[in-house]
Amino acid sequence: MTTITCRYEGALRCAAEHIPSGSRLITDAPVDNQGQGEAFSPTDLVATALATCLLTVMGIVAERHGIPLEGARVRVEKGMSSSGERRIALLEAWIDLPDGLGADQRDLLISAGERCPVKVSLEGCVPMRLHWTPVAADAG
Repeated sequence: MTTITCRYEGALRCAAEHIPSGSRLITDAPVDNQGQGEAFSPTDLVATALATCLLTVMGIVAERHGIPLEGARVRVEKGMSSSGERRIALLEAWIDLPDGLGADQRDLLISAGERCPVKVSLEGCVPMRLHWTPVAADAG
């Protein structure tokens, strides 16, 4: 089990520390929710978690199978609800895999990404759309 401690700093800002590594981050409420918007908001971290989890899980599979993944990128957009309780209404991610992958390599990476723990944990609670880059014409 991993321990993370969080402390309210005032003015809608929080400080978090990842105890095993000592790594720290700050969150700030977004401008549209009374904050300064000077750092990731808590819901931004959910979107970031999805994007980095996709890349991390694909990285694990890529290393296991000798697939070059360097340069892969994810752009994630987070939409918030406009009525009712404030919540994440949609996470939409565009995943760019490196050029030159074979069809089997690409399928393996997509399969891994689709099963990343953050995506699986959020499914049924937060609508998500993943867009994988088109297969290159020479990718067999």
